[in-house]
Amino acid sequence: MNEDNLNWLSQWYLAQCDSDWEHSYGVKIDTLDNPGWTIKIDLTDTPMQDRAFERVEHGTISDDLEGWQQGGSWWVARVEGHFFDASCGPLDLSAAIGIFRRWVEASA
Repeated sequence: MNEDNLNWLSQWYLAQCDSDWEHSYGVKIDTLDNPGWTIKIDLTDTPMQDRAFERVEHGTISDDLEGWQQGGSWWVARVEGHFFDASCGPLDLSAAIGIFRRWVEASA
């Protein structure tokens, strides 16, 4: 990919903003306590709202730091309702955003 995934997500978010959408919907990135990241993207009123998405999994989800250190990278991504929802290991945030990016770009 030519572009950094976080920068790409920022551009995607901006493209959805229409003086209305951003007041009710958006993108949330937070930390997990096992450790890791979670990404929740509201697809309401976006071109992705009703697109099919097949759940993606990689690696073994760890319950704690030791498990992650032994197991390494992991992520899981799915669409539930109007939300793209991904969780990943502490060094896999870009990979998780990349899953969303590939889905959006393949649907264009």
